[in-house]
Amino acid sequence: MNGPYLPQAQRTLITISIMAAAIMNQVDTTIANVALPHMQGTTSASREQISWVLTSYIIAMAITTPLTGWLAERFGRKKVLLVSIAGFTIVSGLCGVSVNLEELVLFRFLQGMFGSSLIPISQVILMTLNPPEERGRSMAIFGLGFIMGPLIGPLLGGWLTENYSWHWVFLINLPVGIAAFFGTLTFLPDINEESRPFDLFGFGLLALAIGMLQLMLDRGGSLDWFHSTEISVEAGISALALFLFIVHCLTAEHPFVRLEIFKDRNFTVSSLLGLVIGVLMFGTMSLLPPMLAGLFGQPIMDIGEAMAPRGIGTFCATIIVGRLIGRVDIRILAMVGLGGSALSSWMLSNMSLASDTSVIMITGFITGFAMSLLFVPLSTTSFATLPPRYLNEASAVSTLIRYIGSAAGISAVQVMTTHNESVVQSRLTEGLRPDDPVFSWVRPDIDLSALDGAARMTYETVRQAMMVAYVDTFWMLFLLCLASMPLVLLLKHTPARAPHPEGEEQRHLAME
Repeated sequence: MNGPYLPQAQRTLITISIMAAAIMNQVDTTIANVALPHMQGTTSASREQISWVLTSYIIAMAITTPLTGWLAERFGRKKVLLVSIAGFTIVSGLCGVSVNLEELVLFRFLQGMFGSSLIPISQVILMTLNPPEERGRSMAIFGLGFIMGPLIGPLLGGWLTENYSWHWVFLINLPVGIAAFFGTLTFLPDINEESRPFDLFGFGLLALAIGMLQLMLDRGGSLDWFHSTEISVEAGISALALFLFIVHCLTAEHPFVRLEIFKDRNFTVSSLLGLVIGVLMFGTMSLLPPMLAGLFGQPIMDIGEAMAPRGIGTFCATIIVGRLIGRVDIRILAMVGLGGSALSSWMLSNMSLASDTSVIMITGFITGFAMSLLFVPLSTTSFATLPPRYLNEASAVSTLIRYIGSAAGISAVQVMTTHNESVVQSRLTEGLRPDDPVFSWVRPDIDLSALDGAARMTYETVRQAMMVAYVDTFWMLFLLCLASMPLVLLLKHTPARAPHPEGEEQRHLAME
């Protein structure tokens, strides 16, 4: 082994350890969703109260993710990663033995706090751990965990809840977390970092902006959005705090986030496309399960099986894309990825009530494959031209932007689908009259003048309206893919090369 990098065997063991922690974190973003009804019954909570099991986790992650960069510089990546893994594992166990709603929400909040550092630090370590020619493969492995984690979550959560209890949704983290902790402790060396003062005021402003934004996105659907005073206040506070944060970062001597990272074109464009990835991946995932359950009557395990090809597509792409990075222009890979996502959304927009789950499985495989083709090149190129001193905070910021895209995507598609459903249903109802000869000719089996006929027609109208609403939302996601394609052309191709001239931290990996 030439150069300052660790031996291949040690790098492999480090990769396995930190990816186990990262996947554990990603799985927990969705694993609790299917278990909510069971938790609600055990804790005697209302439907709105039990939703805080999800909300508290997401808000904690969103608020504390930007803190990762400073913590890694102040204490070192290894120490922060070990504390995050240990804290996440311990709190997961506490979630599993919670006996009331208050305990569960508190421990989920702490779980989100500890878990917020796992993804950005894992990404930076994998980038700096490997020589330039192998970074494409390492980012492919990282992408596999990032994309597959949320896909595995609902299926694993449904199986554990059905066969054991909802407590095992959290207890399953214990063996994984323990193995990841000791693997990281044993094989990952310390990395020297250059610390800088902590900007408490800047962090407070950013945390307030993100927290209010997340609350607005999470509660907007149930409170009718800006018709609600609460949502308007949260939006106003978020916008004001973000404005003050930007002004502060531009004028402070040691800002919480050094905005010069956005001067790097690759990082800025990759971050914008990361926002799109969040919308596409989580927006689609939030639509398909309720559509399959509500319109096609699929049970939870069948829904998990129908969505499994997404993981297969991701796995297949991971094998391929890691070998292509450095050989093929990343803009071509990213464009193909967006094209595949567009094709998948277009196919879903052509579904009808006569469709079967084969459409979901085919489009799922295409989407999983396409997301890897898009995510891996962006993860590789977003930090390729940044000086190493910015890597910690840049990774935290890019992860935060993906989280915001995910939250915004879920909220946007839900609002769009609900609104379209009510509009389409009202239009369909307007044309239904007992004396309409066209309707009598098309559906002679339904007599609108009879009570049971009217009930059957109402049921069918609701189903048709829901299907049209889902189709329209998938069409909008298709248009989003097309609109994002020009951004790919702004990326600068960065073939495998030597580390940035400012970067000496690679030597610490071998010397510590």
